[in-house]
Amino acid sequence: MMFIRRYARFVIMVILLIAVAAVSVPIIMRSAMQSFIFSVSTSVPTTEVAIIPGASVLNGKPSPVLSARADMAIELFESGKVSKILVTGDNGQLNHDEVTPVRRYLTAAGIPAEDIFLDHAGFDTYSSMYRAIRVFHASSATIVTQDFHISRAVYIARHLGMVTYGVVAAGGGSPLDYLREIPASDKALWDLLAYRIPQFLGSPFPLTGSGTSTWY
Repeated sequence: MMFIRRYARFVIMVILLIAVAAVSVPIIMRSAMQSFIFSVSTSVPTTEVAIIPGASVLNGKPSPVLSARADMAIELFESGKVSKILVTGDNGQLNHDEVTPVRRYLTAAGIPAEDIFLDHAGFDTYSSMYRAIRVFHASSATIVTQDFHISRAVYIARHLGMVTYGVVAAGGGSPLDYLREIPASDKALWDLLAYRIPQFLGSPFPLTGSGTSTWY
């Protein structure tokens, strides 16, 4: 009986330690990236490209969260803080496209089509940042996303070797958004430690060219 009690206490302690470690990861990421994240576009250093991570699309149009990211990218472009915009997201199925609606949104706002690049295989934040470096040859970037997501995105990009900053876009921020960051941050750390190579890479499509060029 005493052995069972000791075993039960040991199991409980292990579970608690794992839980504490899991919760600590997004906290550590936020603390480590604090100096690279800005609340207004005028404060961020100049970089090559603004990266818009994917989010949901509603009836063929960017959701409020996604349009807020696009709006911040437009601010950066119009103020000369970036010269290109990379829209990355999940377009793994014909009926699920997170990037093309954002292109239409950006062009409607006056952003030249040749300065907009689409990454149709940004299936998660790690893949988006990895592909920004390896496929689009981005040397520096400013990520535009909401507060709950931005620390993880910047952390991944910087640890993959890209000079990266972040500007917080409006929207999001529910308790559920931050709760989801716990497993997402744990997975991101594992991906970095394993240096996971995304399933899809394809031919290079450098940002120094035109976003309207054919990509093979």
